[in-house]
Amino acid sequence: MDDFIEVPSEIRENLKKEFLNKGINWLQDELKKHDPIYFETVDLNNQQRLLRALEVCVYTKKTYSSFLNKAKQPRNFNAIKILINTSREQLYNKINNRVDEMMEKGLLEEVKSLIDFKELNALKTVGYQELFDHFEGNTSLSEAIEKIKQHTRNYAKRQLTWFKNQDDFEMFLPEDSEKIKFYIDVIRQQN
Repeated sequence: MDDFIEVPSEIRENLKKEFLNKGINWLQDELKKHDPIYFETVDLNNQQRLLRALEVCVYTKKTYSSFLNKAKQPRNFNAIKILINTSREQLYNKINNRVDEMMEKGLLEEVKSLIDFKELNALKTVGYQELFDHFEGNTSLSEAIEKIKQHTRNYAKRQLTWFKNQDDFEMFLPEDSEKIKFYIDVIRQQN
């Protein structure tokens, strides 16, 4: 991963205010002025990436692209890629049960305590967004819980699709612990 210094929050907030007042075209133009190289590669409709790049440019007085793709550090290990998969029905049941358990253990109260921070990116995730909607009166609690389950199932499906499009992995069932250990031992012996 590329290293970036922490940008003071006031720079981030000022740029965000400018963006909210002037729109995405202003943000795109500013990035083009500060870093034409990154401007050519970034998704120009992704305001978060545009803002992040611009805040680094403004703070460091360097281009954002100058921080990207530094020489990779050598790794003294080889990754062993394993996908532990199960039937879709079992996976969805586990997700549904896990959401119910999270609700029982205080997710509702946790989200309620964070309402003032709901605009933070860290809280724009499954579980939080649906319950923020509930607190705003847009959905009932039971609808919010069902949406959490559905959005988590959607996310799990996207993760599986992504993983299956990778190469060089072995797939196992959760109960295959002995097969997994054997596979890892074989790979280690080959390296």
